[in-house]
Amino acid sequence: MIAQVLADSGPVIPNFGHGSTCVRDNHTFCWSWVKQHWSDTLGPALVQHIVLTLIALSIGFAISLACAFFAHRHGWFERPFGTFSGILYTIPSLALFQLLVPISGLSTLTVEIALVSYTLLILFRNTLTGLRSVPEDTREAARGMGLSERQMLWKVELPLAVPAIIAGLRVAAVTVISLATIASFIIDQGLGSPIFHALQSNFTTELIAAGALAVALALAADGLLLLAQRLITPWARMRRA
Repeated sequence: MIAQVLADSGPVIPNFGHGSTCVRDNHTFCWSWVKQHWSDTLGPALVQHIVLTLIALSIGFAISLACAFFAHRHGWFERPFGTFSGILYTIPSLALFQLLVPISGLSTLTVEIALVSYTLLILFRNTLTGLRSVPEDTREAARGMGLSERQMLWKVELPLAVPAIIAGLRVAAVTVISLATIASFIIDQGLGSPIFHALQSNFTTELIAAGALAVALALAADGLLLLAQRLITPWARMRRA
């Protein structure tokens, strides 16, 4: 099925810039091609990749957070959801895409379902671990102040679990950005498209440029989430100081 998709898609590199000797001779890297095709190839692919990642992370985080809250109060739920998300996580990405295509077709929905599936285990375990790592004496102090279980969850346990939750988000973000490059087997979107097209045509400039953008995006996402963690948990910095 994937082979048929590849055969139907075909190379879509717009052109190699016939006026450039560097591009015409397919040198290792031609900056002129990057500048010429940023607006019609690399830029749109980067935006599509970011959108695919943000949608998958948002949905996966919402599902995992709700399930972790429930499992925190009802311990029996941890095993079935952990097993279910663990099975999804162990399925190879290409195999999962092939399993989903007969159900949801060659669509963005197929890609998002697969990407969300790979975030569930990471986010669920990290969130649950963070909630359970709150010291018992802190909980007792909160109960002594008259907080209900719901108030304690939102005002005490969840804020203290933020570092573990964001640690899970950082791993999930890098995982989704990496797997989204494989989405080009299903839809012609994201940085995987120029990477795949470059492999088909043996055009190294497009391969290096798109690959570098994917790496830069992963590093930027990790850095931004780490920065967000430091901004919303100032007490952690004070404790280390």
